[in-house]
Amino acid sequence: MNVGVKIESTEPDCRNKDDRVILRERGQREVFCGLTGIVWLHRKMQDAFFLVVGSRTCAHLIQSAAGVMIFSEPRFATAILDDRDLAGMADCNEELDRVVAELLGRRPEIRTLFLVGSCPSEVIKLDLDLAARRLSQTHRDRVRVLHYSGSGIETTFTEGEDACLEALVAEAPVSQDDSQRPNLLIVGALPDLVEDQFRRLFAAMGIDAVSFFPGSSASALPVVGSETRVLLAQPFLRRTLQALRRRGARLLPAPFPFGAEGTTAWLQAAADAWGVPAARFEAAVGPARDRAISALERYRCDLDGLSISFLPDSQLEIAMARFLARECGMRPMEVGVPVLDREIQAAELLLLPESVRLAEGQHVDRQLDRVRADAPDMVVCGMGLANPLEAEGQTTKWSIELVFSPVHGYEQAADLAELFVRPLKRRRRLEV
Repeated sequence: MNVGVKIESTEPDCRNKDDRVILRERGQREVFCGLTGIVWLHRKMQDAFFLVVGSRTCAHLIQSAAGVMIFSEPRFATAILDDRDLAGMADCNEELDRVVAELLGRRPEIRTLFLVGSCPSEVIKLDLDLAARRLSQTHRDRVRVLHYSGSGIETTFTEGEDACLEALVAEAPVSQDDSQRPNLLIVGALPDLVEDQFRRLFAAMGIDAVSFFPGSSASALPVVGSETRVLLAQPFLRRTLQALRRRGARLLPAPFPFGAEGTTAWLQAAADAWGVPAARFEAAVGPARDRAISALERYRCDLDGLSISFLPDSQLEIAMARFLARECGMRPMEVGVPVLDREIQAAELLLLPESVRLAEGQHVDRQLDRVRADAPDMVVCGMGLANPLEAEGQTTKWSIELVFSPVHGYEQAADLAELFVRPLKRRRRLEV
């Protein structure tokens, strides 16, 4: 876990385009680092390997988060920086070259190798971008070597995926044909199950030029050009979106596909861009949407009327608050988000109840004071804050579980609601 300390100040409230008051906070932060993203990224990209250049603490973090047994063969590892490396007594680049050569000799199936920076590698100013270019040349025609930073010094844990995908965009082929027909690019790591569900829905609407980024192969990258239309599946991909735009791609503004309402609006954005007739859209999504609405009813009775607060952690907070308020009847009190991108979140903000107190950034002490004053029925927060709040009598939900679990789309809408019901049931069992 990374705990960063900045100047303790709360900036004056500001207003965004929908005239919503936003509290901007700067102070003590408590978040996981971007290395955590390796846990779901290595499962998605089957021909990629993630080599963290960091400390034993980095290795322990990823091993614990992934739950990998010691005898398994995961697609990630850590090149340990020891005391000699940190003291400048060893040539880190020579050691890294040796480790990479041994790794590729042992794992010939690797086609893309990510060198992932960490807090220690950044502190000693190890140039992993230069190392990646050197290693790509050394092992050309064998493996592509890329670099991104997973350091937690100034970021939250989901930004690791953003940095990884940004690095991949630079490798994507660019369309040279101005007559190319529009293609749809779904951006954000999704479980294969969810990806398959979305593919079927797009096919039913008649949208067949669809690619998912990242896909199951990090080597097979989609063509990106002026005819590429982007639907974001995750709200924390700011840098990736900027990189895609530099290639000519255009964003389709939409809420995120959480719950029946969010998924329908997300799919509608693509349908509108492709001119799908309303009748065909309804025939394609109607049955799955109705199943999702029906499945949510069994959980609404547990959540309806309860209050909830979100401490900033995953950057999913705004979309989750919208889903819980509009589809489960909960009352969001404060919604904190690490970084608020007003363009990416515009559609979500319009659906968020006006009564919500919206905060950008983090000042842990002041946010905890407000939680205690609000006394919500549930607090969604990072793992480091959950146990202290539980000790004070609060019911908590780990925000990281929302990233690790399949929660996108119609078929997972009820599973998403259940994630918020479980802490309430656990609390009731403990009170008996």
